[in-house]
Parts: sequence; C-alpha cells; structure tokens
Amino acid sequence: MDNPFYGRDIVSIKDFSRDDLEYLFSKTDRFSENATGDSQMLRHKVLGLMFFEPSTRTRLSFEAAMAALGGISLGFSEPTLSAAEKGENLSDTVRTMGQYADVLVLRHQKEGAAKFAAEISERPVINGGSGSEEHPTQAMLDLYTMKKEKGTIDELRIAIVGDLKYGRTVYSLLYALSNYAPKVYLISPPPLKIRREALLQVEDKIEISEHESLDDLEESLDIIYVTRIQRERFPDPQEYERVKGSYRIDLPTLEKKGKDVVIMHPFPRADEIHPGIDGTRHAKYFNQIFNGKLIRAVLLGLVLTKDFE
Repeated sequence: MDNPFYGRDIVSIKDFSRDDLEYLFSKTDRFSENATGDSQMLRHKVLGLMFFEPSTRTRLSFEAAMAALGGISLGFSEPTLSAAEKGENLSDTVRTMGQYADVLVLRHQKEGAAKFAAEISERPVINGGSGSEEHPTQAMLDLYTMKKEKGTIDELRIAIVGDLKYGRTVYSLLYALSNYAPKVYLISPPPLKIRREALLQVEDKIEISEHESLDDLEESLDIIYVTRIQRERFPDPQEYERVKGSYRIDLPTLEKKGKDVVIMHPFPRADEIHPGIDGTRHAKYFNQIFNGKLIRAVLLGLVLTKDFE
C-alpha cells in the first residue's frame, strides 16, 4: 500500500479511512520495535508549532517526536509570544511560519482555524486541536492505545464519559471509531450531551446509546474513556458550576464494570479520576501519553517522506 499520508494535511480524522489508520498503526508498531533513538530520517526538516491555546502533551510530544527523527522544532506556545499579540492575523502567521518550517502544527481556540490554515498554507498542516471541533491526532493515538491494550477495536464496549458537548477529543474519537464496529455508550449530564449534528454522522455506522450515568449500564465494559468538564469552553460560567464534578471514576466504580476494564483519558484531568486508580492495571492514560509520541513521530515521518520505514 502506498503511503496515504505523504504531503497531506491532517485536519479532520474523517478524512482518513480504516485502511489509512491501520497503515499508520502498523508503521507505528514497526517504529516502536526498531527505534534506536538516533534516527536522522528528518534531519534538516523543521516542525513549526503555532499554539494559540495552552498545551502540554500535544506540543511536547510533537517536539519529542520530531527530535526522535533528527528534525528540529520552532514556534510559540501561546499567542502572547507571537505577533498575534500585536494584532497579526492568522493568515499572515501561517504564511510566515511556512517560510521557516516544512510542516505546521496549529492549535487554535476557534473552530475552522485548522481548515483555514490548510487552505492557505503551502506546507502540510496538522490540526493540534481546533476549538471544540476536533483533535485528530489524539484520536489516532487513542485508537492505537485501544488496539494495543485489547488487541482489537471491533466489538469493544466503550463508555465515553464527561463533557461530550465541548470535548473536541470526543468528536474525533467517535468519527474514528465509526471505521470499526464497537458498541459505544455516551455518558453525560443532559447539558453536555453530544452535539446532534455529530451524532447524525456516526449513528448509522456504529451502535450508540446515550445515558446519564455509568450505573445505567448493566453490562461490563472494555474501556471507559473519561473526559474533563472543560470550564474554559462554557459561554456561561453558571452553566459550568451546575455540571462540574458530575462524574468521578473510583475503584468501586471499576469493580462494577469488569475486572479487565481499561481507563483512558486524553488529559489534562481535574478530579474526574480518583488518584488511587493511577497505580492499578486499569490505568492506561500514561500509556496514551507515551503512544502519542510514537504516533506523532510516525505521522510526521509519513507526511514528510514518501517512503517512511
């Protein structure tokens, strides 16, 4: 199979098929087995980071991934460190960064920003998170983690818990899961239910049901994917106050949902997972973080080189 990522923008997970994702995962398996830490595959290549919103894992994993392939990174981690502070528009920032870098990663608070950047950029653009819209590389590493932990994605029973309205990772994850055949349970308080337009795009592809509590589910689960209730996305602070702390996953919760249930979280987290879970076999969120570097390294290699090995 020819490299389906070469020279492409990574704006929406919906642009990639199951075959594309499986190609990425197989390349990541090989990379993780053969990586020596001194690859020079992307030597002389430059990654441009444009982060208009705070980030820890996405930004640092892309930097670490680029370094692992011999490339370098430059850019800014918040808008106050760029000319945007002086009123520069996004178009000029993107075109300027394209003069210095071979591939761009953009995180922005506005929906559609990554799509706009990809349309005007002469360099490939990777969406590092656009408002409450999508976060495609997070979905890629999430699916990769599920497959590594469970051996498959088909037939998994997956509960997605928390902020399903504003959580951009949830949307990319659902779109990505629609390439497979899991059973998905959406767990949220009524004000934070998944947006209807997104549900319409996937409900005829995968089995989905909506609930207000994990206790509503009688069956055991394979994966509980927990998300933070995102205060910064709420237009009304009082709305946030009404729903904050709605869910907290603890050991008694896990005992009800199966001895082999896996807990995942895209991070950052607040108080939605009890710290006592961190040291158990259920906690796989730090595996996600490690897999993020692997997936993003391979993705950069595939986007920038036709024959990535």
